Amino acid sequence: MNIWNNKEWGPMLLKEIDKPFDSKDYLFEIKFDGIRAIIFASPKKVLIKTRNNVDVTDIYPELQSIKELVKHNTIFDGEIVAFQNNLPSFSKLQERSHLKNKNKIKKLSIEEPICYVCFDILYDNKDLTKLKLVERKKILDKIEENDIFIKTKSINEKGKLLFKEIKKIGLEGIVAKRKDSIYQINTRVDDWIKIKNFKKDIFYIGGFTDNENSPVISLALGELKNKKLYYVGNVSMAKKNPLYQKIKMLKTRKLSTFCDYDKKDLNYINPKYKCSIFYMERTKSNHLRQPIFKKEIK
Repeated sequence: MNIWNNKEWGPMLLKEIDKPFDSKDYLFEIKFDGIRAIIFASPKKVLIKTRNNVDVTDIYPELQSIKELVKHNTIFDGEIVAFQNNLPSFSKLQERSHLKNKNKIKKLSIEEPICYVCFDILYDNKDLTKLKLVERKKILDKIEENDIFIKTKSINEKGKLLFKEIKKIGLEGIVAKRKDSIYQINTRVDDWIKIKNFKKDIFYIGGFTDNENSPVISLALGELKNKKLYYVGNVSMAKKNPLYQKIKMLKTRKLSTFCDYDKKDLNYINPKYKCSIFYMERTKSNHLRQPIFKKEIK
């Protein structure tokens, strides 16, 4: 098989649940906050594709050193991660991933190299996807690590304990993988499960956008500081939620409710209602990353 011409090697996707669990049928791993990537490697070259099949090889030239670790055509699955103060930093990775200047990319690849955190191997001179996860892990264990190629560590059975530990240090979450799972390309399955370590806060609703043809409404959220409402981002809420009718009954205004945000197509309202939001982290501009609406706070 010519892996370089094969466009069908998309990643196996994960189901998401809210709470960690214990099971002797699963391996548990830390979920690193980065960019999912499939890496095609040989002793001569390395090709890097995102989960959406975007070629990002030129953005991360330091990952070319992976070719020194393989003896023949190999395919890895893992996460591109930027570390800051020994912890994954998605904001730092975003800064890197948006670069286009080759000289700047080369400079940062030397001064602040990213890492590839590898958790699976799909091909090692032959297709491995039909093997059980534990068998693929044994093959992956034979690949050496270097400064930018790191393999995840797994623990048996104790998912609750691992989740408790990652919460202490503020990591993104954990992943539970059935030990006997085969690798199902481009498929979301129950065999792999992610449990995220969400943060939780209460925010005011300062505006909304409402598309009649959509089953959801987009809420503009803010937090109150010194009697001023600061914008923190938008979140989707199902229109079947009783809060939708309450918001639609409010009189809208043209003047922005927020002291630091003004968008023309937003329906601004007085911040009468509050809601509980789960989110991963705050960006440098203090906006919520991956916000999820949970409930109205009365």
